[in-house]
Amino acid sequence: MALTEPARKNHDELFPGQLPAFAVTDPELAEIFNNFAFDETRGYGNLETKTRLMVQLASLIACQAMGEFRTLLGAALTVGVTPTQAKEIVYQAVPYVGMAKVSDFLHATNEILTNHGVELPLAGQSSTTIANRAEKGLAVQKVIAGAERVGGMRAAAAEDEEHFQDYLAGNCFGDYLTRGGLDVATRELLTLSMLASMGGCEAQVKGHVQGNLNVGNDRARMLEVITALLPYIGYPRTLNALRVLNEAAPAT
Repeated sequence: MALTEPARKNHDELFPGQLPAFAVTDPELAEIFNNFAFDETRGYGNLETKTRLMVQLASLIACQAMGEFRTLLGAALTVGVTPTQAKEIVYQAVPYVGMAKVSDFLHATNEILTNHGVELPLAGQSSTTIANRAEKGLAVQKVIAGAERVGGMRAAAAEDEEHFQDYLAGNCFGDYLTRGGLDVATRELLTLSMLASMGGCEAQVKGHVQGNLNVGNDRARMLEVITALLPYIGYPRTLNALRVLNEAAPAT
């Protein structure tokens, strides 16, 4: 199997002493994929290794790719992604992917952390209470989405739909986006990764492209993330995300 030197070096950083997946049974595919994932796309931009793995883990939850998630979570822990960061990726997937799809990934994460000698439960990261979650969530929602847009969404909601706006503020943002362990800018990259990976969420991708801009993640940063996801989510969803990025944050 003819891996390029950068591909071999980058693979060894994540999986020291391990052969690439399928190297024995499918050497041609292993060569094509690993040279693309660990050299060609890895060489684009300056995305830090830990951030790359975190957005890929979020993407894999959205794709329901359990086998690859387990593999990359081990790699993430190897290069310094902390147990708290790993757990927060999974927790943040709940409001975007849904607990029905996240539950198995939470169990897998707990198993892998335990096998790495991590004692559970981890220290709590919640920063809100039942009494203030809606207020604090709305404040974070306005930072990410923009106060004008949030106000417009609430004003435009039909009377029998207003509870969804309350849920967004109190639950999606108040319960999850206010948590510690990850900063807001990183959380927005995770959200963008999940939405792009699920497919069919282009309207939400557009909203979170703007959200990323609002918290300091520029077009170049988002292009790095979308490029990092490409080997795992394929071209159709990648190109859909790129189209939305170009509409919301065009190249200058």
